[in-house]
Amino acid sequence: MGKFSALTFMFCALVIGMAMPMAYANAQEYARFQNIYLGKETTTSIQVFVQDDLGGQNPTVWEVARCNFTSNSATSFGQIRVLDDLLTAGPDRKSQRVGRVQGLITSADFQESALTMNLNFIFTSGQYNGSTLCMLGRNPLGNQYRELAIVGGTGVFRMARGYAITNTYSYDVVTSYGVLEYNIYVAYVDTSRADQ
Repeated sequence: MGKFSALTFMFCALVIGMAMPMAYANAQEYARFQNIYLGKETTTSIQVFVQDDLGGQNPTVWEVARCNFTSNSATSFGQIRVLDDLLTAGPDRKSQRVGRVQGLITSADFQESALTMNLNFIFTSGQYNGSTLCMLGRNPLGNQYRELAIVGGTGVFRMARGYAITNTYSYDVVTSYGVLEYNIYVAYVDTSRADQ
């Protein structure tokens, strides 16, 4: 019985010893999270362009799944695509590169061409370098202007919320190359005080 008690004690001590550093790290991050609210909320607007290449030699949008009746659907219902598009400061594909847009788009409406979108705007240069914005929403392609919700972010954009207005800036039917304009309106908390 003494061996069992000693083994039980050693096992419990090991588990508790392993949990303590994790609890400390979690407590530190939670305290940092609480301090985020001490920062001042900031708003900004950002205009960027997404270079959406559906065809050509190096497409950036790929179909990964479809349901058994997508081919017969006028709205491509059930088609799922992933994308890794270039994000630029201007509409020209040779404009200054500011990042990438990666995500998942699904044709999800029987009645009209509309996409359900989950997009991550990843900034790789400029004042937002290393930060991301996450957008979700319904994108009815027949509308000139469409609105997506900003539901979060990382880096500079921690605790982000807001919306983006998008429209098709240009589309070449022959090459299946589109340029999408995004005007982003975002509120976020200045976390510089939380890191101190």
